[in-house]
Amino acid sequence: MRALCRRPSLAAAATVLLTCLPAGRQEVSAGVQVTAADLASLLLVALAATLALASRPTHPLPASAVVPARALVLAPVAGAAGIALLASPDVLTSLPGYVRCLQVFVLVPLAVLVTVRDRTDTLVVGGALVGAAALQGLVGCVQAVTGTGASYAGERVRAVGTFGALDVMGMASVVSYGALLLLAAGLAWRGGRRVAALGGAALLCVPLALSLSRGAWLALLGASLVMLVVHSRALAARVILLGAAAATVLVLGPGAGSDPDLLGRRLASITSAVSQPDQSVSDRYSLWLTATRVWQDHPLTGAGPRRFAELRDAYAPIELSSGSDTDDPVNGFQRRPLLSPHNMYLLTLSEQGLLGLAALCACLASMAWWAVRAAVPAAAGLLAWQGIDFLYGDVGGPSTVVTSVVLGLVLSLVARPAATGWAGGAPVALGVAR
Repeated sequence: MRALCRRPSLAAAATVLLTCLPAGRQEVSAGVQVTAADLASLLLVALAATLALASRPTHPLPASAVVPARALVLAPVAGAAGIALLASPDVLTSLPGYVRCLQVFVLVPLAVLVTVRDRTDTLVVGGALVGAAALQGLVGCVQAVTGTGASYAGERVRAVGTFGALDVMGMASVVSYGALLLLAAGLAWRGGRRVAALGGAALLCVPLALSLSRGAWLALLGASLVMLVVHSRALAARVILLGAAAATVLVLGPGAGSDPDLLGRRLASITSAVSQPDQSVSDRYSLWLTATRVWQDHPLTGAGPRRFAELRDAYAPIELSSGSDTDDPVNGFQRRPLLSPHNMYLLTLSEQGLLGLAALCACLASMAWWAVRAAVPAAAGLLAWQGIDFLYGDVGGPSTVVTSVVLGLVLSLVARPAATGWAGGAPVALGVAR
């Protein structure tokens, strides 16, 4: 407890690491599930509130440094969610969704902002994210090799880490965060530390590939390019040219006409997602259409938090499947209902209306603008990945707590550039100067 009082960012790190605890058997029909990481996030919020309200004269930071003015960017998100709750026809159904929205997009990011105050704090939280990514990646690789992961094409070869088949995107998200932080470190460091950081980022791409998550691959590629542009436009141009040349060789080189393996087929399916979508992509398009139909009947404040699942059948096209099949050694075979549109922007639009979508986009866009202006590759890359990820996914599952910590870390980097190591536009990564 004494160490926690001296270094409150340890609570944020613990919140991240606790998401790595095996989820155990889960039932898709279960309601709100509270995990150890959720409880840790409550402790983090309580600790941050205590720090923010403390008025001791010996406090090492002035009040403005404890809660920077840029924290106000979170206020519209809380306000829009509150309005959607009050306007909901079923307030009791919407209340858990409202609380979840506050936890993920307001309270935990604000708590991380309060507790991450200097370079050491940035290292503590960033190190926890990289450590969680390494652990999840290792477990995922073992799953893919031994056939103990989630089922794909009739085989349990999909790497999902400790999150299980019911949170199939969890491992891919955590591994992506770790890879981007290591890439940021590699861009800033020199010598052996640069080699180690870039090597670690490359190694994390292995479990990410084995996750078979097409969206995560595209998001990591886009985020990496954003980081390179923010760091150095000349370096970004060279990397893009080399990447284009390598892609040309792979397409035109020997073996282009051979029968691709599982990973190759998954990669090739990206280009056919529009012309010849598979069932999962087709269902996603149907869910997107359902979300827009819900929004058309509730344009300003939405149908209410957590009400998309209740209204889905009334608005869904006939092509939508009743659910998707999941299978892993822990949970066995289960039929999982499709209860969200798998698009954070459309989920917000349908449940919180134009007010909610405008608040969410304004929050993310403001942080992105600050990250680019201050030349913070880590913050820009993490925000780019999250922005792309929200195009094909939304919040849900144990890994959501990690997302909220990442948003708080980004806000800390752009709101306190001097304390976290970005003073005067001099780039550093994870709190270590060039």
